[in-house]
Amino acid sequence: MKKIVLSSLVALTLGTVSATAGDLKLYQDEVGQVFTTPAEGRTEISSKSSTPVFAKASKLKFSGKSYVGYTYKKLKENNTDSTDNQGQFELRRNYIQLKAYLLEDPKSYFRFTLDGEYKEDGYTGVFVKYAYLYLNDVLPNTGMEFGLAHTPWIDYETHYGWGMRSIAKSFMDDQGLLNSADYGINFKTKTPYFTSEVGVFNGEGYHGLDANDSVTIGDGNSIDWRFTVAIMGDGEKKRKVTKNTFADVSFFGELNSNSAKNNGKDYSVYAVQAVYNMPSFLVSGMYVQADSDKGGKTKYNVEGYTLNSIYRLGDKKEYTIFARYDNLEENNIDTDATETTERKYIYGASFQQNKNVKWLVSGESYDIKETDNKDYQKFMLTAEIKY
Repeated sequence: MKKIVLSSLVALTLGTVSATAGDLKLYQDEVGQVFTTPAEGRTEISSKSSTPVFAKASKLKFSGKSYVGYTYKKLKENNTDSTDNQGQFELRRNYIQLKAYLLEDPKSYFRFTLDGEYKEDGYTGVFVKYAYLYLNDVLPNTGMEFGLAHTPWIDYETHYGWGMRSIAKSFMDDQGLLNSADYGINFKTKTPYFTSEVGVFNGEGYHGLDANDSVTIGDGNSIDWRFTVAIMGDGEKKRKVTKNTFADVSFFGELNSNSAKNNGKDYSVYAVQAVYNMPSFLVSGMYVQADSDKGGKTKYNVEGYTLNSIYRLGDKKEYTIFARYDNLEENNIDTDATETTERKYIYGASFQQNKNVKWLVSGESYDIKETDNKDYQKFMLTAEIKY
């Protein structure tokens, strides 16, 4: 097995090596170790003689992303949790991604992404985040994801409304109102002044069901959507927040029927967001309302909003100062009377060291009204790594 892995790695790098050092020769011994000098028991390997790596695709593209950090959580005086104040190092997320270009259209591909996630109660292990076939232009200006695909909203919000995923999830993802990925089909349309995503999914999200859910399977599906007006007429472009100016207004949501994660009950989510971005700053605001049938979970019967702003400094906009405020009211399923009001404050600064590494120092304060045992503060140091 080690021989296969080492030989494969050698084969993958030979093209690069030969381009940068044309006369370099590599040698392998009987246990699979690779050397740059000849010796007894070593055989020469090259692009012709090495064990090749085969792929039934014209092109393979690998990439990855990791969020490494340290978090100190401080319980507030009114917090009666038995857990003491504590600090810990974390590998919060670790994504490994492969794109295989299978068709003649260079914009069509199969994407496979593995994800490792760490939560406060322990490491959850490695799981599949995305596994879908993307077909370009199946309809005019419209592509299609089929499989374990993006849902319409979270990815858009993360990239164009909140760029600090390594320290905090976007508002809808953080509140658990929408999933970032699910099994289904998603149609993605891009035109200069209008973009949209509309999909049909299982509705339970890529994590599936929680172990404590009393309903083991949901027999309904969800319809998810995002309709965005690109006011400046650049909706068809892949915009960069540090280089482009844009203004978007989005209406998005979900209709989820017989949802297992909501005790087998229906629920709906409706929301609107506006964002304005210039290379020097971003400001974004969102309002959301979710309604659940009686017998469902309170977390799906809520009303709330979020505001955030990011200020960028430096010749390459490599320095940022950011702040965010979340406010959410959870209502009683039967009476719609307010049960709890949650408030979260997120703030910090970041430094983009280069295109691969970003450093962040941040804080988070959480307050919940009508209870006295959940308030806390967090202080975080984070390295966001892309390759």
